[in-house]
Amino acid sequence: MLPLSKHFIMPTISQPLPALDASYPVLETQQNDYRDKGHLLLRNVLSTEEVQAYREVINQAAYQLNTEKRKMEERDTYGKAFLQIMNLWEADERVRKFVLARRFAKIAADLMGVANVRLYHDQALYKEPGGGFTPWHQDQYYWPLDTTQTVTMWMPLVDITVDMGMLTFASGSQEAGFVGNLAISDESEQALADYIKSRNYPVTRATTMQAGDATFHAGWTLHAAPGNQSEQMREVMTIIYFADGAKVTEPVNRHQEADRNRWLDGLTPGSLAASRLNPRLLQNTITIHAKTPE
Repeated sequence: MLPLSKHFIMPTISQPLPALDASYPVLETQQNDYRDKGHLLLRNVLSTEEVQAYREVINQAAYQLNTEKRKMEERDTYGKAFLQIMNLWEADERVRKFVLARRFAKIAADLMGVANVRLYHDQALYKEPGGGFTPWHQDQYYWPLDTTQTVTMWMPLVDITVDMGMLTFASGSQEAGFVGNLAISDESEQALADYIKSRNYPVTRATTMQAGDATFHAGWTLHAAPGNQSEQMREVMTIIYFADGAKVTEPVNRHQEADRNRWLDGLTPGSLAASRLNPRLLQNTITIHAKTPE
């Protein structure tokens, strides 16, 4: 039985969605590049037809579940950066096919050099026209996991350019691990920009990405994005993976405690990070357990 959100969306789009089971070959040179730099751009992870089909269902779910109603000028820096809609896979069975896709999970496992991965969570990150910059930050600051084998796939659903908010990386910064107690904020932008400069990390980003291309970056890789200066929504879907076998750690900040309760379904520190919300993704059948009634 699948874990359905109380906000479960009844499909209004009935045509079959493409299966995303076929593997995407990751070359050894690409694996080495990812491990050296902490990030990698892969082209054509989805075909034009595949991304068009899934864009429609992801958009429907994201806009229906979005709760941000404030005007841009009423939001703080984080709020201006993007519309953030999380764990769409719980609410929409069509988006679930995208999030649990073997193709993406196999890339994540190959890049990290592990046999299997689990889902942490997904999130749609839609940067509105006129939306603000995304400050420098580290994703893994938020995650109470005992492994560095974590990776985020960041896939635009439309063609994007730098002026729409291209993801930007400090290459090699993943090697530093935890840098500071800094949530995404104006403070993190200034402190981490200074840190990147002091360590002479190369700052790199793609000039363009087509819909269906994807970047993959490690949990400790410092990254940011400029604001959206275009008149088009920057539609991006992300999925976070971690190596199977990881354990839950004692949260060290309020964000990790919130994540432990939400994305790890309240698992106790020291336990295997394998809740009903963290299915193992590279097996013949993905078993997803329903929450036990209280």
